[in-house]
Amino acid sequence: MLKGKIALVTGSTSGIGLGIACRLAAQGAHVVLNGFGDAEGPKAEVAAAGKAHGVRVGYHGADMSKPAEIEAMMAYAAKEFGGVDILVNNAGIQHVANVEDFPIEKWDAIIAINLSSAFHAMRLAIPAMRKKNWGRIINIASAHGLVASAQKSAYVAAKHGIVGLTKASALELATTGVTVNAICPGWVLTPLVQKQVDARAAKDGVDNEEAKRRLLAEKQPSLQFTTPEELGELAVFLCSAAANNVKGQAWAVDGGWTAQ
Repeated sequence: MLKGKIALVTGSTSGIGLGIACRLAAQGAHVVLNGFGDAEGPKAEVAAAGKAHGVRVGYHGADMSKPAEIEAMMAYAAKEFGGVDILVNNAGIQHVANVEDFPIEKWDAIIAINLSSAFHAMRLAIPAMRKKNWGRIINIASAHGLVASAQKSAYVAAKHGIVGLTKASALELATTGVTVNAICPGWVLTPLVQKQVDARAAKDGVDNEEAKRRLLAEKQPSLQFTTPEELGELAVFLCSAAANNVKGQAWAVDGGWTAQ
């Protein structure tokens, strides 16, 4: 379905981003990965997912807190792959503290990586998408883009900002073939969330499975983690012709979290 399209997925060397990259590759899209740590393993995984279509997989290690590096990443995608048809803004970090105790440098980093990086990637991708009159921008927000939790002020602020950015840009592009939407996952068992599970296990003196159950029980009525693969399938749908008129939506995949 996406054969010949070029997808760039930020924060895609693990977790949600990698799951989405694999699903896009399985539909025939060439993929540019981005993230910290080992790149060869994720590149091989995405290549395997798209093997039937002969997809190409690239990687750029841009630090998403730095606009100049984001510009270099977009230039790499243009030079090596011919541009970006599908942009998935997924890069994110987390820190937990009360507002009065929140380290200033952590606040600045979370806003830069979780919110501003999406703006910078979008402003660079949109002109070519407009010219082609086709493009898909998928911003990975969170249930915390729709509701709040205590001690997560920076993350909640950034994710609410992502939802607002999604709506505003979707309106600007409403008469074009470029769509902008947000996916708002609840708990997904990514390395980021596993750290919170580990912290809960240590704090409550319970094993990892009980810590997971307690974490889910607080927010997510389904008592099930959403999987990166499920989010990848939703991303594929948003890239399809069936979603041509889906514009500016914040699509919750949260086991009922925000239905409460």
